[in-house]
Amino acid sequence: MKCEMVQENIILANYGELPDEFTENLEQHLADCEDCRRELNAMRILEERLALLPVVEPSPNLLAQSRMRLDDALDMIPPHGFFHRLRTNFFAWVGHVQSAPALATLLVGVGFLTGNFINRYQVAHAPKQLQGPVRLNNPADGSIANVTGIVKTPNSELVQVKYNRVVPESVEGSLDSPAIRELLLMGTNPATDSGVRVNSVSLLANECRAGHACVGGADPKGIRNQLLVSMLYDEDAAVRLKALEGLQHFVGQDPRVRDAIAEALSRDPSAEVRKEAIATLGPVRTDSTVRQVLRTVSTQDENPYIRTASFNALQGAADIQ
Repeated sequence: MKCEMVQENIILANYGELPDEFTENLEQHLADCEDCRRELNAMRILEERLALLPVVEPSPNLLAQSRMRLDDALDMIPPHGFFHRLRTNFFAWVGHVQSAPALATLLVGVGFLTGNFINRYQVAHAPKQLQGPVRLNNPADGSIANVTGIVKTPNSELVQVKYNRVVPESVEGSLDSPAIRELLLMGTNPATDSGVRVNSVSLLANECRAGHACVGGADPKGIRNQLLVSMLYDEDAAVRLKALEGLQHFVGQDPRVRDAIAEALSRDPSAEVRKEAIATLGPVRTDSTVRQVLRTVSTQDENPYIRTASFNALQGAADIQ
């Protein structure tokens, strides 16, 4: 509400002629506008001073002349233009909307639905763009690995798809090369093909049997540690068997290898792996941990041959003692 209209409403409110729907807006404006509050205070001060003066009743002739002059003055006022009436009606309508929140919410909802309907209508009846050729940025040989993003141009059939492409490559080198060994270690990943895992573990096992850079420790990038992981957790029995063969040389000097092979003997689902584990643990069958595992397997294993081989290994350990 503008100050000009507020000052007019102040006069009407002072004489009790302001409609109720404008009272709340007037109070809100007065709370925020210092100039209008001063106008209201000045009017109140004027009324207080006038109240101190004695009231003089005008003569009937003066009243009659004043009414006639007022009627003549009102007749001389030109009619308001269209824009003035439009502005007056608009502010009156805004006052009604502010005093009725439900009506304002309804009008906003109607406007939103109308705009949404118009937008959908324009999109549906827009002329279809001719399908152009598909353009590939940075094309290269290889399969698509994954899609990383999709962006659609608004109001069109144009779509941009971002993706990563896998380009096959190969490298040749000696088994002593750090790069080749790193690739072989990557080839033992469970996500790779089982045939690739068998070949990778087999070559790494050969390196361990030959004593080439197969040191101990818990280094996740070490060959011996990777063979331990493959022996215990790979889902392919052929991979586990190849890893076990590569660890045979270290069963007597590395407790981690001895304990891991004993664990494989007690829980590996493959009878071939358990059979190879018994033979590998032969040199250390006098160890208390190994004897305990052999004793358990000799009585509880489901395979008769494994039970017999474990029992014979225990008898051999007794003879050695």
